[in-house]
Formats: sequence, C-alpha cells, structure tokens
Amino acid sequence: MPMSGTYGSVSDEDGIATIHRALDIGINLLDTADVYGLGHNEVLVGRAIRDRRDQVVLATKFGILRDSTDGGGGFDGRPEYVRAACERSLQRLGVDHIDLYQQHRVDPATPIEETIGALKELVEEGKIRYIGMSEALAPDLRRAAAVHPISSLQSEYSLLERSVEGEVLDTCAELGIGFLPFSPLCRGLLAGSLTPTTELEPDDYRTGDRFPRVGPDHREANARLAQVVAAVAAAHGATPSQAALAWLLTRKPWIVPIPGTKRTAYVVDNAGAPNLELTNEDLERLDRLADGTQGDRYGTGAALPNWVSPPLDR
Repeated sequence: MPMSGTYGSVSDEDGIATIHRALDIGINLLDTADVYGLGHNEVLVGRAIRDRRDQVVLATKFGILRDSTDGGGGFDGRPEYVRAACERSLQRLGVDHIDLYQQHRVDPATPIEETIGALKELVEEGKIRYIGMSEALAPDLRRAAAVHPISSLQSEYSLLERSVEGEVLDTCAELGIGFLPFSPLCRGLLAGSLTPTTELEPDDYRTGDRFPRVGPDHREANARLAQVVAAVAAAHGATPSQAALAWLLTRKPWIVPIPGTKRTAYVVDNAGAPNLELTNEDLERLDRLADGTQGDRYGTGAALPNWVSPPLDR
C-alpha cells in the first residue's frame, strides 16, 4: 500500500526495487489490494514479479468500493462482483491465478455464504488457490468456514492494538485459520520513522484525522510508548521495528505480520525480526504498552480512503 501514494510519493522504480530486494532475502508473501492506488499497486506488483512468479505467494483483496465522482463508497460481496473483481485483478497483476484472495471487508448487504460460495467456485476453476478474509469478526469466520476452509484472516494487530485477542484469535486457532497482522508497526510509529516532529507530505494519509493514533492529537503520547519499544530493542542491539515484530512472532506460530514499506532499507531491517529473542521481562514490559494507547484506530473516512474499485450496479 505505501508504494501507491498512501504515505507520500514514491517512484515505481523504487517500489519494484524494494519488492525485488524482499524476494532476494527470502520474503515470499506479497500482499496488495485492488483499491491501493486505484489499481496501481496491483499493476506495480505484477511488473515486479513478472519473471519471478514462482518465488511469490501472491495475495490481493477485493470488496471495498469508492466512487471518486461523488465521494460515495461501501462494500460489495455479491457473487457477480467477486468474479468481476477477480478477473480485473488477474489482468492487472498479469497472472493466471492468485494464491490468496481475500475479502477486504465483509459486505453487510450480502450473506457471507454467497460471497464465499463465489470464491469457492474460483478455487475450483483454478483462478485462486486459497480464500482469506480481512477485518472479519468471529461469527463471520464461522459462517464462512462452513462453506469453504478459510486460510487466513487479516486485521490490525500490534503492541498498541490488541482488540483481536480473545474471541477472534481463539476462533482462528479453533478453525485452523492463519492470521496476518496489518499495520504491525502502527503506521511507522513503532518503527521510529514517524515521530511528533515528522513533517508529512500533504497527501500522506497519516495527516488529518484518518488515523487518530498517529494524528496530531495523539501522536506525541503514543510516541512515548514507542520509546519503550526502542529501549527494549536497544538492549539487544536491535531496531524498534525488529522488537515490535518479534513481539508479534511470539504470540502464535501461525501469526505472520505484514509490515508495509516503500523503502529497501526497511525491508531488510524488518526481515531481521525473527532473529531477535525477547526475554520474559521484555515481553512483560511490552505487553503493558497497549494500556496507554490513545486515540481510535480509525477516524473520519479512514475505512474508506480515496481509493477506487469500479462498482457494479446493484
């Protein structure tokens, strides 16, 4: 997502170089979505893996709508939309199948059984290999899994965001669903790349009130929590990003964080997280941080930022 303008500008060449570096050092899961950069991100990923498809577990998402002409938006999980969205993604990515196809948000107007039924047909046709969901709750997961096995759930999870603990993660464990934490570095805050004095580009989505925890009202308070992460990391000769990701890796063996970046150096840094062994004292210290988190996860317009995924008439 950061490679398509959400966190400021970046060239396609730099984005592709970052993806190639990730593949070179053994990272093989690439996660994108049809709404990132109006489809730009899927095209970018497709270009990057054109000669390296066999090295990649390719994941993308569908289901968030945004109409740039009138500011409207919403979700679409209707079977006809699922099929059309998949065909568009295959074309943009330049591939004949998607490894992990994820419903970006549950559509409250469409029974989940119908959406998963359509995805099941795509599996049977060989256009997708596995089905995933994003930001789904436990009841959604159970209803979906009754139609077809769900391979993964993608939701926000980090030292400062723990709401999936309990029912959601317990359901994943029960049903054999892997978990992909997005924003595991709290949009750069836990990495130390976003500080109270960081000057953001005007089109950076972290400006304004989209993401209150890193917005002007709460960034300073939450940055103080990030300093604790930095201190734990420094004691091991590690970086803050590595400490925050290493904490997530201790939670469950089937949890795979997906930190987003547009910089090669950050990819290399993040890849060192599995090598960091946190002590019990470290874990206890880090576990307490969420109690001090200030601000909501999302603010006005954040769940539906100004991305476009062409809707179908209902």
